[in-house]
Amino acid sequence: MTEVAHVDDSLHTPSVIRQLLEKLSISYQEVVDDVTLPVERKVQAVLVEDAVGALLILFPQNQLLDLNRIAELTGRELKAVSHERLSRMLVKHNLQSLPGLPALTSSPCLYDDRLLQQPKLLVGSGEQGLLLEIASDDFKGMLSKASAAHFGQLVSTVQPNFDRPHDDREEITQAVHAFTARRIQQRLEATLEIPPLAGTAQKIIKLRVDPDATIDDITGVVETDPALAAQVVSWAASPYYASTGKIRSVEDAIVRVLGFDLVINLALGLALGKTLSLPKDHPQQTTPYWQQSIYTAAVIEGLTRAIPRAKRPEGGLTYLAGLLHNFGYLLLAHVFPPHFSLICRQLEVNPHLHHSYVEQHLLGISREQIGAWLMRAWDMPDELSTALRFQHDPQYAGEHCEYANLVFLAVQLLRQHGVGSGPVEAIPNELFERLGITREKAEESVRKVLDAEVMLRELAAQFNH
Repeated sequence: MTEVAHVDDSLHTPSVIRQLLEKLSISYQEVVDDVTLPVERKVQAVLVEDAVGALLILFPQNQLLDLNRIAELTGRELKAVSHERLSRMLVKHNLQSLPGLPALTSSPCLYDDRLLQQPKLLVGSGEQGLLLEIASDDFKGMLSKASAAHFGQLVSTVQPNFDRPHDDREEITQAVHAFTARRIQQRLEATLEIPPLAGTAQKIIKLRVDPDATIDDITGVVETDPALAAQVVSWAASPYYASTGKIRSVEDAIVRVLGFDLVINLALGLALGKTLSLPKDHPQQTTPYWQQSIYTAAVIEGLTRAIPRAKRPEGGLTYLAGLLHNFGYLLLAHVFPPHFSLICRQLEVNPHLHHSYVEQHLLGISREQIGAWLMRAWDMPDELSTALRFQHDPQYAGEHCEYANLVFLAVQLLRQHGVGSGPVEAIPNELFERLGITREKAEESVRKVLDAEVMLRELAAQFNH
């Protein structure tokens, strides 16, 4: 039998679930959710709907739910129930999350028959972080009115390319080829139809690599773009930086508050942000794009300061890596516009999986591959393309690993506090050792950012204009 953690005193099965299981004479054991628990035993519950009504789908967490397969089985075009409707339903029962218990909803239920291959299942209790261990035979008794089918795709058969950047060009070309009717052109840049890098961004990139660049130089570039200048001044004047006195100019913002290094990278992030527009569609229950980016950059800013000076990477560049870590998401929407909505719908019904598995399943590539490729195509620093490419590999220890490791650490720390989407992953001790910081220092960095959440949201709102 798998060893399970003792239940935290603060976690309790909600009364509506206790009463339901008692009424059904189902015995259970409370278990603290943990990344080490076998995913094939965890029951993923997703509520989907169409004009006909709602349907509860249950499947093991070692599977990816494919809406196309569900459409074949049911003859219905189903999508995840809106976050607002689901929230109303959960609040009504004082629940934080949807338990995989068919008797709780009046909706019909469809389950993957491989669920019952496990002797004991781990079912959500409705309380975040707490699972209920239920014998498979008892669980089967609750499925008497449900329909069984074979529909989930084993995650182990979906192979995102996390660590082979040399294959990116070929895989991106294949993915574009699969989604375009025209013949692939020889040059990948032409095939992808990437918009040219904004003139302001080109000037800033030249300044970044110029050892003789001065505050006057960056001030001059920023001031030629009135919108960018206003944003930099507004950024420096934000309560987040607690500046004394009024910030009246870009030079003021650089000299008195932000510093040359941060401004040049912040300005570059803002300029790149204008190159690709935010997609109109997006998955439900996701942190808004730029809000996630700003939070990540702010956490990385604190983490970078916590690294011993002798090992510390370039602060402005780590900040930029945080700002642009999810840039591949914008690029997917740009390159595959007819299919981006399908990606969003698939992400909604697979919240237990990292987005790379859904993207690999649908496109054959991930946003990290295409985002890192774009950084190289735009001649951005190698540190930046490395940060984007390896940000989900906590074991990465190659060249410029500190940039990728910092992004992984920041994203996962925020995820543990409910910011961002996807599963919470374990942060290995080796990653902290590689960066030269402690878990305590890292937690302190994320707490400071979350304490300033309101101010950071206001800053993030500037990127949407």
